Amino acid sequence: MLEARAAIKNLRPYRPPLAGRQGLRLDFNESTVGCSPRVLAQLRALDAETLARYPEREPMEAEVADFLGLDAAQILLTNGVDEAIHLLCSTYLEPGDEAIIVVPTFAMYVLFAQAEGARVVRIMSGENFSFPLEELLSQISARTRLIAVTNPNNPTGAAVACEILLQVAQAAPRAALLVDEAYFEFHGETILTQIGRPANLFVTRTFSKAYGLAGLRIGILAGDAGQMAMVRRTASPYNVNAVALAVLPEALRDQKYVEDYVAEVQHGRGVLQQELRTLGLHYWPSCANFVLVRVGPAHAEFMQALRARGILVRDRNSDPGCEGCVRLTVGSREHTQTLICALREVVEQLVKQREVRA
Repeated sequence: MLEARAAIKNLRPYRPPLAGRQGLRLDFNESTVGCSPRVLAQLRALDAETLARYPEREPMEAEVADFLGLDAAQILLTNGVDEAIHLLCSTYLEPGDEAIIVVPTFAMYVLFAQAEGARVVRIMSGENFSFPLEELLSQISARTRLIAVTNPNNPTGAAVACEILLQVAQAAPRAALLVDEAYFEFHGETILTQIGRPANLFVTRTFSKAYGLAGLRIGILAGDAGQMAMVRRTASPYNVNAVALAVLPEALRDQKYVEDYVAEVQHGRGVLQQELRTLGLHYWPSCANFVLVRVGPAHAEFMQALRARGILVRDRNSDPGCEGCVRLTVGSREHTQTLICALREVVEQLVKQREVRA
């Protein structure tokens, strides 16, 4: 009888709550305004021949590398950041190896590491989700082959200084250090300039957030040229679809569109955090396009009340250290104001309900 590998049979599948997402989507950290009009124009200009050919990834990799100030040999375009994580795990992890993550964080690190038969070492964040450098360094062993850090982190929004990340890379030369910069544009600080120094540093970026291209599934994996040659061996030559490759040049060229949206998000993030203080809701200062809020035992009612007003937010209650927490995506000024108006109504409603029960 055919059976899956034991590592796969023991995996807990990741099922994002995608069904029924009608309304203002502030649950998956997507752009709330979508992609550049120039990207849409390029989409409309695509012809049948483009779709009939197998996609050629390398010319676009050279353009992306030039945009980032890197060599094309240091860049691999991927089917979203998820594939980049998968490729790193496939390249460097053997059964019995260890992968270190700081929790709470993005769920896919665990899934792909465990799929390779690796043991995941979870290290809890420090006070207020600070980066637990000393604890992490103490957990590095001869079996450590992957360390994954989202910077800024999801779902907390906390950021780690580049010099601390370099210290981690230097402390674990036999391990791949993955720094996931999916939310880089909203933070503005990067470790990408250190690619190749040291050779075990890898950085991912995505076009799903600030660029509004989540539906096209396109990301970047960058690393030392010699190491990237190994990663490429595990990648399909056609992993990025022709549509994504065709529109990506226009997405890169329209930086004003991206910068304008990022500026709106950064402004809205400050306004939202001020409103949360006024409403008496505990939150953690964020460097990303979302804010993590502790609502408490009424978090499910809080989410349902927002949904009833046409606003979707993400439940993070089950993440380590996030009991009673909800994550709110920050979008355009208009959408942030819509969220704030709804928050005022919902908090007032929950307070009245609590008073009645008392």
